[in-house]
Amino acid sequence: MKDLFMPRIKAFQALRPTASLASKVASVPYDVVNRDEAAELAAGNPLSFLHVVRPDIDFPPSKNPYDPDIYDRASENFQKLISDDVLQRDSGDCVYAYRQIMNGHSQVGIVCCCHIDDYENNLILKHEKTRKSKEDDRTHHVLALNANAGPVFLTYRGVEHVNFMVADTVKTDPIYDFVAADGVQHTMWRIETSQPFVDALSAIPQFYIADGHHRAASAWRAGKELRRRLPGGGTENDECNWFLSVLFPASQLRILAYNRVLKETNGHTVSDLLEKLDNLGELTRTDNPVPDGPGSFCFLIDHHWWKLTIPVDPAIVNDPIQSLDVAILERLVLHPIFGIEDVRTDPLIDFVGGIRGTAELERLCIGGHFAVAISMYPTTLDQLMAVSDAGEIMPPKSTWFEPKLRSGLLVHTLE
Repeated sequence: MKDLFMPRIKAFQALRPTASLASKVASVPYDVVNRDEAAELAAGNPLSFLHVVRPDIDFPPSKNPYDPDIYDRASENFQKLISDDVLQRDSGDCVYAYRQIMNGHSQVGIVCCCHIDDYENNLILKHEKTRKSKEDDRTHHVLALNANAGPVFLTYRGVEHVNFMVADTVKTDPIYDFVAADGVQHTMWRIETSQPFVDALSAIPQFYIADGHHRAASAWRAGKELRRRLPGGGTENDECNWFLSVLFPASQLRILAYNRVLKETNGHTVSDLLEKLDNLGELTRTDNPVPDGPGSFCFLIDHHWWKLTIPVDPAIVNDPIQSLDVAILERLVLHPIFGIEDVRTDPLIDFVGGIRGTAELERLCIGGHFAVAISMYPTTLDQLMAVSDAGEIMPPKSTWFEPKLRSGLLVHTLE
């Protein structure tokens, strides 16, 4: 019998595009682009899965993105892909190996389904808070489609046996292999003999959400609602109890920095700012806008880069939250110097994913949109898992994962 204190996974019968159309269907996740960016990416491509995950692009920009018509359109677009045989039902329950290669970096995960009860019971660990408005949106979306349109990005402490099986799998012929417009190569293998993977991954004590907290929360909420509608409340094995996931070994993943930009200096002159920062540690002018290690931050002030290194505080070195660079910055810099009370809600701060690079920070500041930019050293996977293990929540915008998983390559339907 399966240990009740270990997360479950299972193979599933996917809806997926024909090989010749996979690159046209595959899209970035719904939440990494705004409405205009999504519309531009999908322009001239009616097969793009953005028409399913971001159906607001099929309406004028003034349309309320949470209007019921939006979710109806998502369902219509999804059903059209099915009726036109763009998406076809796989022949049986399988798991899949999914490899991404970006700038020479390779990572391979196993696509499968995880159980909503394991999410609820913290066998799938979280490190971020979710926003109700985003949860509501994706829950409505899942219910409208009766499917998980995009996978949740999970990680785990690696298991050599799984690594060996994956290494054998990727020697075989893939079902998909294409390079997307952003240069990322996506390759996928169908694993018909899935039970060895199910058994090996089911022996892992816990999984961690790396990216996709809102997708996971909405899958849980939608699954519980669908289970409630079943006669007698259904059973825990009904398909609505499972959600689409990709499991990557933590050793293969990388987190990029999540940088900060500030609209104002809180009334400080340049010399005031530099003096206050210098009082926190070692402040030096630099030509390198990228911090070289934890405890280091690079500030763009008055069109010049400065590197601040803050000494390690023994009192917090073992605290999984307070020892994070994002927490140190908030505690010592953002609040006392710049007057930022709550980084979640304060309009004077914004965040720039590390994939955009420090050139984007310079563009925003030199162009006059922001007064100060802060280049961060990335949070590590070990730090993420330590926070999750402690049952804590990371400060907002602590992690940025690349490359992003594509939506539309595999869809999990809920009945």
